[in-house]
Amino acid sequence: MIIMKFGGSSLATATHIQKVTELIISSDTAPCVVLSAMGNTTDKLLATAKAAGAGQSEDALLLLEEIFATTQAVIDKLLEQPAKIATDLAQLRKDTELLVRGICRTADRTPDAILTARTTDALVAHGERIATLVLCEHLRQRGKKVVAVDARDVIRTNDAYGKAKPIRGHILQRTQQNMGPHLAHGVIVVTQGYVGSAPDGTTTTLGRGGSDWSAALLCAALRGDELQIWTDVEGVLTADPRIVDKPRPIAHLSPDEAAELAAFGARVLHPSTIQPVVDKNIPVTVRHTMRPEGAFTRIDRQSNENANGITALASRGPVTVLTMTSRRMLDASGYLAQLFDVFGELDIPVDLVTTAEVSVACTVEADAPIQRLVAALEGHAHVETTTDCAIVAAIGDGLQHTDRVLERACRALYPIKPQMVSYGGNSRNLSFVVRSIEQNDALRRLHNDFFGDIGDTPNAPGTLEENNG
Repeated sequence: MIIMKFGGSSLATATHIQKVTELIISSDTAPCVVLSAMGNTTDKLLATAKAAGAGQSEDALLLLEEIFATTQAVIDKLLEQPAKIATDLAQLRKDTELLVRGICRTADRTPDAILTARTTDALVAHGERIATLVLCEHLRQRGKKVVAVDARDVIRTNDAYGKAKPIRGHILQRTQQNMGPHLAHGVIVVTQGYVGSAPDGTTTTLGRGGSDWSAALLCAALRGDELQIWTDVEGVLTADPRIVDKPRPIAHLSPDEAAELAAFGARVLHPSTIQPVVDKNIPVTVRHTMRPEGAFTRIDRQSNENANGITALASRGPVTVLTMTSRRMLDASGYLAQLFDVFGELDIPVDLVTTAEVSVACTVEADAPIQRLVAALEGHAHVETTTDCAIVAAIGDGLQHTDRVLERACRALYPIKPQMVSYGGNSRNLSFVVRSIEQNDALRRLHNDFFGDIGDTPNAPGTLEENNG
């Protein structure tokens, strides 16, 4: 059994949805299909929620009108009999509009009212529901047996609205009850990604990119043979194509490499996507919806180290660098634990860490409460902060087995001077912290050296001796 997840770019137009339908129909067995919202619908729904929460009813309703006008245009072009879903679409529109008007009324009555994550989740989940309605009807009009399963009946989560955590035991049971029998009888199942329900039945979302996570959870619960993630690139690329010229598709990634790339800014995979299927030894493939015969990436446990040690590059920013200095660190057991206990108490995650005799440096997200953190660290260390930084990471399972890879990377970066270097924490990550304005240039320089053709690196440095004098 195949689980097929289609992102928003794969559902953006009638032409794209026609291609999605062809891919589903061509599957050897009835697949479980997981959908994101169509195109930029989620962004528009979030903007609608923001406008409604600010009491800007006209703006909110205008955004809602745009969403349904775009949807109707797709339906008119896609379906031979668009009237067949007119009633269901009208009901979805009515439900969405009532919710928006309710938010606006609350904002009018109580100007200081805060738009809750719970209310936002209830609104934005309509994007995936619209996509499900449209695709299911297109499949039916193509003569296929299909059933729409409400993800809220399957993906049970906690009540952390906006970033809910799935409860996998409940998901296993509900998936087998609500989806298993249909798939066993050759019926295509279509459901929503990103959406779930709290224990009290209210709507939750898993956070941006959560559709991939939903698909992986369902694939693991259904004991699928493969999870296919369909998007607008031919697999995972060696770097971000918006920054680097001619990035290369990667034929194979290990789960650890994929997780590292996701954590350090690669946009193809959600950081939590991999684990549910990795636990079950189920492969993941990342494919281009409009070029299904093209290159794609397979993610599984098979070893496949690269000759140059690096499989791909990723970058993420902005981040803030904190350098904590204290003579008390010398020969003091438990000192680092005391420092990082402060981070834990303030719920501030740490990305990279380097240590010296009397100092330790680390990176945190730019939106972390830095002033509170510095104040809480008083008495433990003197803290210096450097803002507007970014992390550029080289990822590869064979990184530490490749001679002189650190030296080569440093040469490629010249004349950029990293603020911080992290290497050796695991066998597959070499990270440089640079200034934000140098982020894209650093990524290009590393990519040109490790993946470009010989001679195409601009302003390539010479030997270390030449660079130094």
